[in-house]
Amino acid sequence: MALEIQIEKHLGSFALDARFSCGDGPLAVLGASGAGKTMTLRCIAGLEHPDRGQIILNGHALFDSSKGVDLPSRKRRIGFVFQNYALFPHLSVAENVAFGLGSAADSERSLRVGRQLAQMHVEQLAKRFPRDLSGGEQQRVALARALAIEPEALLLDEPLAALDTHLRSQIEAQLAETLGQFRGPALFVTHNVEEAYRIAENFVVLSKGRVAASGPKEEIFRRPPSLEVALLTGLKNFSRARAISPLRVEAIDWNCTLDVAEPLAAPAAYVGIRAHHVDFLEAGPGNAADTNTFPCWLERASETPFRITLYLRLHTAPGTDESAHHLQAEVFKEKWLRFKDRPQPWHVRLAPESILLMRE
Repeated sequence: MALEIQIEKHLGSFALDARFSCGDGPLAVLGASGAGKTMTLRCIAGLEHPDRGQIILNGHALFDSSKGVDLPSRKRRIGFVFQNYALFPHLSVAENVAFGLGSAADSERSLRVGRQLAQMHVEQLAKRFPRDLSGGEQQRVALARALAIEPEALLLDEPLAALDTHLRSQIEAQLAETLGQFRGPALFVTHNVEEAYRIAENFVVLSKGRVAASGPKEEIFRRPPSLEVALLTGLKNFSRARAISPLRVEAIDWNCTLDVAEPLAAPAAYVGIRAHHVDFLEAGPGNAADTNTFPCWLERASETPFRITLYLRLHTAPGTDESAHHLQAEVFKEKWLRFKDRPQPWHVRLAPESILLMRE
């Protein structure tokens, strides 16, 4: 099972040039608003038409500009879950799920609809209309409709974005289970990095219509190829960088030098560290030469139910000049309670193995 995409489409000032493949299982598609995520899905589904290129699903061309192939949407056997669900308001739940089954015999239609409604745990809603459903119920029905045609590929465009926090957690679990059982390529578009990380093992990152990174999620998080990709994957801390040696770099904006664990093949333009990798020493540094250890002062803190985000200034106390904080650190409240009342400066360590080196 494989979906191969090589398409170009020009829309005024925006140019989509998407080239990637998806094997069996979910692939998360990340990117900022306007990066081309939804347009890519719509081209794959046949709702938009690329200017040139190919879309190949399991060895069969859905679109091939060089051969004049452009299958209509209804013949592509692709299930699509839209961000706003796009249920037909005048049709019942059962009729919505049956919509894509076309000329199937009544018995076959009834069997498939019943099976998908049961799988989504909404069989009791079969006679209701979309206006009578909650957001979570509409999402389940939309997913049932996409699966009822027994698609060869599944496309999901921000399927959880319209849900509140409680429902999102429930539906995410249902979605992860469904994608785990689906045999075929599945593209899962989202702007929520944590959501993508939980659901998919592999990522594609789109930037201004082009693929900026692709591969296993662990690799993209551990070695983002550029600052833009790092920011899209949630990086909060970065500085301009200047190489001193293959394993030592100057963080210009942090006014310090850092040892790193792995050299970058090309010169690094930026250095960074993720907020949860900023480590606080239980006491002061053991000696002045402790690797990547610096005094810091708390500028301000932001609280969530379980974590604290700390905005830190390195080297000097806040208020001594007009500069803002240098680093954000995220810690669980239990750890925060252990050191919050200690006299400042505190000391942070930026472990060499946690340092990210990035190009422009």
